Amino acid sequence: MSTAFTSSTAPAQPTLRLAFALSMGAAVSLGITRFAYALLLPPMRADLGWSYALAGGMNTANAVGYLAGALVTPALMRRFGATRLLIVGAVLASVFMAGSGFVTDAPALLVQRLLAGVASAWVFVAGGLLAARLGEADARSGAARGGLLLGIYYGGTGFGILLSALLVPQVLRWASDVPHGWTWAWWALALASGAATCLLGWAARAMPDPSAAATPVAASAMQSAAEPAALRQFGWALSGYALFGMGYIGYMTFVIALLREQGASAGFVTLFYALLGIACVASSRLWAGLLDRYRGGQPQALLNGLLGVATLLPVLSPSAPVALVSGVVFGGVFLSVVASTTALVRHNLPPARWAQGISLFTIVFALGQIVGPTVTGWISDGPGGLARGLVASAIALWLGAVLASRQHALKEAV
Repeated sequence: MSTAFTSSTAPAQPTLRLAFALSMGAAVSLGITRFAYALLLPPMRADLGWSYALAGGMNTANAVGYLAGALVTPALMRRFGATRLLIVGAVLASVFMAGSGFVTDAPALLVQRLLAGVASAWVFVAGGLLAARLGEADARSGAARGGLLLGIYYGGTGFGILLSALLVPQVLRWASDVPHGWTWAWWALALASGAATCLLGWAARAMPDPSAAATPVAASAMQSAAEPAALRQFGWALSGYALFGMGYIGYMTFVIALLREQGASAGFVTLFYALLGIACVASSRLWAGLLDRYRGGQPQALLNGLLGVATLLPVLSPSAPVALVSGVVFGGVFLSVVASTTALVRHNLPPARWAQGISLFTIVFALGQIVGPTVTGWISDGPGGLARGLVASAIALWLGAVLASRQHALKEAV
């Protein structure tokens, strides 16, 4: 554990500012790099003649890259440090986002999405580790706001979603008469990602890399994170998290397409996605107490159950108020599922093993996301369309809730 954080060097207000700056890692890796694609899917599909399966395959490629990136993240953090990997990953994610605006062939776009996924995993895992360690330092100073600081980090995804909601529709309207006008939206998103990376650069300077102070013993413990015992100990939570990855990504990939099919205007889509993003940001405080109180899988189970309800709402009714409720509830919950797994690791493992614990959950998360978009798209290409695809997503989320409810705190399971 780094000696860079002490009660004298981590006062309350700077700690919160640092957490918000770190949250730009989640904004880049998920809010912009992955979720902005939902706004681009309808125009790209119409322009390029894609099936829903191929459209979903774009996010599957992103998830494959995310998995590959997550698998090598612990080794890269040991070699280069978490803060350096955070910045390099954010820069590369921005570059690969820009690259998506220069190609129209499906194979080339799949490669761009895959490479962006690799870089975003580096950003997301490294930022999550730094946020967890910031929470530990905060606890040593007597503030004990670990759940809030984790929520702020993961809630940063909402900033990326909100920015995408305000930016992408405007760019699409501006470029409506330009051939392949959606390419301009990719370039605009790359610029936004670059701006967020500048804030991450400040965070990297303000918070020295904890790995620099790691002891040989800690490094040795870090190398054993994925041992079979860890898999068995977190088995229920890991299984539930994989199903969460399958279910939530179906909603985030296709809900905009469903709304457009139901006749939603561009203005309503902007409002829907902006409110979803705002709810993501607000969720950092909403669920902080839950993450601090429980040491087992109870938070993940509760939140997965709520997500299943939110996913089903726009299927049950095409009305605008129901859709907005769905977006607000989903935005206010889904990133807290991610935060709940980091909290589970922080509660149950020593600090030297946090990097591997977070990476382990990130890997199963990526596996679920690999399956989710393509399967949801394949179901949506059949009878029932997108509505049936989102029903399948809701079922996956509820099954994940059941599995997560079986997870106990590790010392209770012994």
